[in-house]
Amino acid sequence: MNNSFQTHPAQGLRALVTGGSSGIGSGIVEGLSAHGVSVDFTGLTAEEIANADAPDTATGHVLDLGDHDAIDALAASFDRLDILVNCAGMIARNAEFEPDMFDRVLQINLSGTMRMCVACRPLLAASNGCIVNTASMLSFFGGPAVPAYTASKGGVAQLTKSLAAAWAADGVRVNAIAPGWIETPLTSELARDEARSRALLDRTPMNRWGRPEDIAGPVVFLCSPAAGFMTGAVIPIDGGYAAV
Repeated sequence: MNNSFQTHPAQGLRALVTGGSSGIGSGIVEGLSAHGVSVDFTGLTAEEIANADAPDTATGHVLDLGDHDAIDALAASFDRLDILVNCAGMIARNAEFEPDMFDRVLQINLSGTMRMCVACRPLLAASNGCIVNTASMLSFFGGPAVPAYTASKGGVAQLTKSLAAAWAADGVRVNAIAPGWIETPLTSELARDEARSRALLDRTPMNRWGRPEDIAGPVVFLCSPAAGFMTGAVIPIDGGYAAV
């Protein structure tokens, strides 16, 4: 990777951001693109890709993380990859106690993350690249309405540490972000509930919801040479929520 995103625009670097068509993923696409990285991103449908708020320089791909063959085909379409950001995910509040829904959420959030990492590993090893996974505050706390989401994000945190240890010898760094309460389509229902939103903000020292751009900066840092000695880290980006 280039010596510094700051002093040398990261021309020639290529990133893939799953779930980059909206929410946190969209903010990350914007952040990486602003630093000169060539960014590809995925969405679940062609409509999501068409409606994505993405830079003109970014390229969208339809991808269902439950489709093993599609994951392998997408990885095989790249001749170079320096950065993989796994940001695609799903949540089904109050429905995750149903076995089929529980399995589906784990399939997308945890197994999908693992499959993307494995599929892209050869490319990342060739470029001494890096992976940033998306964990959550619920990697550390229980979520009473979302047992599958909570289990999947706890799994992502531990998967990140395992892959970091396993792939360090290949020159591949693997870290994760753990966003707090960020305004996205996934949290819109919660944000609209005045009482629940107020309770979350009262617990958050910075006393506001986060925004996707609040996540993009730390991800850019983790993908840069400034984080060259970091691997296996799971970094909260939560306005201080986990500190109290």
